[in-house]
Amino acid sequence: MCGIVGYIGESSASPILLDGLKKLEYRGYDSAGIAVFNGENVDICKTKGRIADLEKKLGDEGSLEGNIGIGHTRWATHGAPDDINAHPHKGGDGRITLVHNGIIENYIELKIMLEQKGYTFVSQTDTEVLAHLFDFFYNGDSLEAMSNVMKTVRGSYATAVLINDRPGEIIAARKDSPLIVGIGENENFLASDIPAVLKYTRDCYLLDDNQIAVLTKESIKLYDINKNEVHKDVYHVTWDVEAAEKGGFDHFMKKEIAEQPRTVRDTLSPRIKDSHVVIDELSLTDEEIKNIGTIHIVACGSAWHVGMAARYVIEKLAQIPCEVDLASEFRYRNPIVKPNDICIVISQSGETADTLAALREAKSKGARAVSIVNVVASTIARESDDVIYTMAGPEIAVATTKAFSAQLNVAYLLAIRFAKAKGLIGDEEERKLCEEMLRLPEIIEKLLEMDDYLKELAKKYVDSENVFFIGRGLDYAISLEGSLKLKEISYIHSEAYAAGELKHGTISLIEEGTPVFAVATQSDLLEKTLGNIKEVKARGARVVALVGENHTAADEFADDIIRVPEISDILMPSLTVVPLQIFAYYMALGRGCDVDKPRNLAKSVTVE
Repeated sequence: MCGIVGYIGESSASPILLDGLKKLEYRGYDSAGIAVFNGENVDICKTKGRIADLEKKLGDEGSLEGNIGIGHTRWATHGAPDDINAHPHKGGDGRITLVHNGIIENYIELKIMLEQKGYTFVSQTDTEVLAHLFDFFYNGDSLEAMSNVMKTVRGSYATAVLINDRPGEIIAARKDSPLIVGIGENENFLASDIPAVLKYTRDCYLLDDNQIAVLTKESIKLYDINKNEVHKDVYHVTWDVEAAEKGGFDHFMKKEIAEQPRTVRDTLSPRIKDSHVVIDELSLTDEEIKNIGTIHIVACGSAWHVGMAARYVIEKLAQIPCEVDLASEFRYRNPIVKPNDICIVISQSGETADTLAALREAKSKGARAVSIVNVVASTIARESDDVIYTMAGPEIAVATTKAFSAQLNVAYLLAIRFAKAKGLIGDEEERKLCEEMLRLPEIIEKLLEMDDYLKELAKKYVDSENVFFIGRGLDYAISLEGSLKLKEISYIHSEAYAAGELKHGTISLIEEGTPVFAVATQSDLLEKTLGNIKEVKARGARVVALVGENHTAADEFADDIIRVPEISDILMPSLTVVPLQIFAYYMALGRGCDVDKPRNLAKSVTVE
């Protein structure tokens, strides 16, 4: 959450900072600001609202002039999203200017100490504590000051600092919050994510935890927390800048929905060879797979819904017991993890704070960590024993779509690989599943053609205030995701329930006209789910049934039908999720919501 940019070079800093912030606005958009060194002092312009509001303020007050600067787009944690709490913040008598992502956990005790030393606070943020603390430690040696700050604070952070008496330098550091350094020619860059600098350079350093970067226009030097210089390989970005642009679509979400056929194809193609699953990134041998005790799947949000689906598929095919945990709960329940267990960690960004903490917890107890990650060389990827990249490319919309689909297909691959290693499926069944999976991109292309139908369907339900989703087994997992998509971008109250649980209290919420999405694609559970559809229909619900094209039993009870092509039951989630994404998109549009930047949310959740 929150985005940092920095520039030092020979060009005007303000346009570059603003351009970078626009690329990072998915990380936070409560407020924004930039700071530029004018040759003598650091000027700041900041405001609540979005980058457009910052641009307007700069237009009204005049652009900041200078060739060195830092910028920030905020997702509020400490203090309301207003002008005062917006970054950058000043430290001491104004000689320090600082931006920060993350949370300083011991900020209260540090604030008390600094107030006793005579420092005055004007904001409610923990970031101002960091700015004053840097000033407290600074005696002319910026590296020494940063090292002392890092040894004093507890929490997660990425930070960048300008110092009045060091006009040719930006110093930055990271711990548990991503930060990259872009390498230019007589100019260098700083950012929370690659899209912010991709217009200017394809070469960068990916900072590790507890590393410091000192940037001048001619050089980049990297250090550890103890001020020892470190050397890193240059990471070269291979994907195109267009991948992080809208490409003619009205919204990133719509573009990313449309990219799902390619995403699924790119995820599967290298890992299915001659009708066999071959996951080169997975170093587990057949013997090690046979000896797996329990698979612990940890994730947050939509990735957790992938984990729910993965559990059903892995247990069905490979007969390995799976536990699925919300990453934010995993380490606090003192999980029982044994050395022959594996932990499957799912994260789009590879920087999700709770998921990273869960990974570390599992590894500390002896489990092997296998991650499913989209962002190459992210922290979770680097700290895993094995990492399987999802090949989705940059996903900018806050509501995930294509990354979800890619993660889901990696889960299928793992389930088949485990089942084959254990001798639970033979060559013929593996061949059949692989052939069906390779058909998924083509089938998803056909589902995208339902756009007009789903747009009209959304018009019928756009004024709903409460929507329910029900399903059993894998259909329940996709019901969870359909409900989340709807609530996070349209702000409609929506809940998903295992259909069999309705009668245990939830059905009391169903009243005349309540929309209920019934996902019913699992053949062995269809009759049971039809019974639950009848239950809600008898209480006045308006039922939208999401079924396979050969399933006609729900026609008698449903008010509306969404049909998807037939495929093996375990692969159905890859199909059923697509119309639910499109429906949510049009519901949000119909209610005038900002589809790509829903309120109170950010794309990369790097705080607990």
